[in-house]
Amino acid sequence: MTPKTYPPAILALADGTIFYGQSFGASVTMTGEIVFNTSMTGYQEILTDPSYCGQIVTMTCPHIGNVGVNPEDVEASRPWATGLIVREVSRRVSNWRASQSLPNYLLQHNLPSLTEIDTRALVRHIRSKGAMMAALSADDTLSADDLVDMARAAPSMDGLDLAQVVTCPEPYTWTEGIQQDWKTKINRKSKIQNPKWHVVAFDFGIKHNILRLLTEAGCRVTVVPATTSAEEVLAMQPDGIFLSNGPGDPAAVTYAIEETRKLIDSDLPIFGICLGHQILGLALGGKTHKLKFGHRGGNQPVKNISSPLGGTKGGRADVTITSHNHGFAVSAGSLPDEVKVTHINLNDDCIEGLRHKTKPIFSIQYHPEASPGPHDALGFFREFVEMMEKS
Repeated sequence: MTPKTYPPAILALADGTIFYGQSFGASVTMTGEIVFNTSMTGYQEILTDPSYCGQIVTMTCPHIGNVGVNPEDVEASRPWATGLIVREVSRRVSNWRASQSLPNYLLQHNLPSLTEIDTRALVRHIRSKGAMMAALSADDTLSADDLVDMARAAPSMDGLDLAQVVTCPEPYTWTEGIQQDWKTKINRKSKIQNPKWHVVAFDFGIKHNILRLLTEAGCRVTVVPATTSAEEVLAMQPDGIFLSNGPGDPAAVTYAIEETRKLIDSDLPIFGICLGHQILGLALGGKTHKLKFGHRGGNQPVKNISSPLGGTKGGRADVTITSHNHGFAVSAGSLPDEVKVTHINLNDDCIEGLRHKTKPIFSIQYHPEASPGPHDALGFFREFVEMMEKS
């Protein structure tokens, strides 16, 4: 199938804007928040990141699909994005690790997709008007007006708790480490023998690569559902607590905020990433807000303002390039005095890191585990282990 033979499809935004293109995925109709990601690679990891639950993802890179899809690079057991939009889908797969093409993968998982549209125009529209609800369909019985009505009727991300949608149904133990050599150890992951530290990880939409890196750092990881109580966690006698990434509005995850407050009082080391960072910020007394169009991509510059380089007047900036995926943020000025901001985004001054001044608690808004993205921030996993060693 070449792009010219794909059936027609429509993307309708809640503000009435219409984009006509071609469908290279399933012929279904889905609604979701329309967002964009600036990564040049990693579409498979993006599709399977649970943080994209309820979102239709537009890739800004114009050519997508050339490396196909393989079972090794997924970040969850299934795709969680609601749909995918690209300028041009690759006509062929040219990577030796690929087991199927991107169109076949989308068909297998019944996901809609759109190609042959001006993604630059779409992204500029989102940047100008903000992320909004949309409907994507290849159903020729539905008109553009029908789809606009569907987009307007879809629930907004504001106030939406999606952690309970993506979380695991029951606790489980993760033992898989990082794959060491694709050529000789494909489908074989390293396993850490006799891990020293026991970490309980809340699954608000946790990515596999976070679990791999915790394991690689010497941790035995017990993953628990989002609704697990603090009492249940403490009964597992962990050395540390991890709060994972995830989708939706952090302020709506009230049960997790309340249990995190109790865990803060336990004085155990706590490490949060993305939604876990926002939940921790709320549990510490802060507030969150929705960003206009969010941060999604693998090239976001973040400054460490707590370091000697980044925090001193006139000093060199301690800056790393980081992977992001978030539509909400902790509000500046809302945190109590015992919490300090450690990192900010250089594009918009958004809070990207927090640390408690007296307790072994810290969090970051971005993704040190990358997948996809740069590895500049991998040291946070070692820092978490050092906190457990000191405790």
